[in-house]
Amino acid sequence: MSMTDTKPPADPPESTGAKHPFHITKEEERQLRLQGAQAVPSLVIGQATSFDEYARQLMIPPAVMDLARKAEDLRLSAWEIEALRHHLAPGEPGRKMGLLRRILHAKQRDDVSHPPYIRVACSGRGHYDELATKHGHLDSKDLPEGDIGSPVVLEIWPAQHYSPIHSHGHTTGIVFCLAGQLDVMVYEHLDWNATKLGLLTLTPGQCAWLSKDTYAVHRVFCPMNGGDGTTGPGYMNSTDEFGASFHVYLNPEGTAVEHHDGDSNSRDSFDYIDEDGKDQRHFATHSDLSWSILRRVLANTPLT
Repeated sequence: MSMTDTKPPADPPESTGAKHPFHITKEEERQLRLQGAQAVPSLVIGQATSFDEYARQLMIPPAVMDLARKAEDLRLSAWEIEALRHHLAPGEPGRKMGLLRRILHAKQRDDVSHPPYIRVACSGRGHYDELATKHGHLDSKDLPEGDIGSPVVLEIWPAQHYSPIHSHGHTTGIVFCLAGQLDVMVYEHLDWNATKLGLLTLTPGQCAWLSKDTYAVHRVFCPMNGGDGTTGPGYMNSTDEFGASFHVYLNPEGTAVEHHDGDSNSRDSFDYIDEDGKDQRHFATHSDLSWSILRRVLANTPLT
């Protein structure tokens, strides 16, 4: 029996109140976007178009700028994007459900506190690699549970899906937009009621950044068309629209400056705020797929 998608019921007409995922009103969104555009150091790394913007980017740590320069020409190819759409598309009668949609359903069964997204490890193994063989995308392999702590991760964000508020601890890194559109809210610290520092939108070629001391806590949301219903806990979209981002996380010993303060936060685990209980929880950074497996699946995907 094939899996099929269920759509949430249509929501009432839009109100002026605070909504998922950022729990802000339209006016608060406007103010936070202004704050994000004026933040010092700059929240976004891109081609500066004004003196002020150049000065704000000049204050970004050299280790971060080095990561951004190395990533600036990265893009997903047209065929990769179309193959990703194929595997994200909702189940339809007579059509085999794509690998990525199967993973989304599996993750939703385990956690309905936020709409699921997909982490792809660019090194190491993925937790759901075996689904690529189970459903006939690749030859049978005996693949163990995925690794944790990959320093380089591709994240795939179905439209209207989002992450919890989470902290990247003591890592230094970038969030580079590869496809679609992504909204990023930055918080002062890890708490449900933490002050929001700014809201920004990333398009392909732009990136946000973080370090232990600056912009370490954020939430990511794909604002594209998700189909019926309004996003929130338990939501599953009904389109193949998505955003994609490339993430690099360096542990303190991987940057030029180390902080010796006795803590051991690394990319192996992050803390986050649970949407239901508003309490802080712990996430070991297992990835859902490995890039080596996903790219072979995409290459074997018929696009006609």
